[in-house]
Amino acid sequence: MKTIQVVAAVIKHNNKILVTRRSYGEFENMWEFPGGKIEIGETREEALIREIKEELELNIDISNYLTTIDYDYPNFHLTMHCFVCTICGGELHLNAHNDAKWTTLEELDKLNWIPADVLVIEKLKACNKR
Repeated sequence: MKTIQVVAAVIKHNNKILVTRRSYGEFENMWEFPGGKIEIGETREEALIREIKEELELNIDISNYLTTIDYDYPNFHLTMHCFVCTICGGELHLNAHNDAKWTTLEELDKLNWIPADVLVIEKLKACNKR
């Protein structure tokens, strides 16, 4: 089975988290943490900074590593490296999504998530209880 390596940003500001809704493909109109594929020669951090700039036109600072999620979809295995980030510049434009919103940790469960991202939410909740 093919493995796809991606990065995702948990962008935080004032106790809220920025989430995005995908505008294309198999998971169209489902919510996710923004990010994308790691290109050859990139570090995870470089890939995340590039992807957020491409998808959202935002500049981010990576605060810390959160978790790595492994998830088996029917056609591929996903390895997703997640980082907590803050916005340090740019203006939000949706280039790969049809919606974005700031939400609290408690409100995340009310959204229709892409399956692998549900595991990120579980990790966020576990970290928040500490």
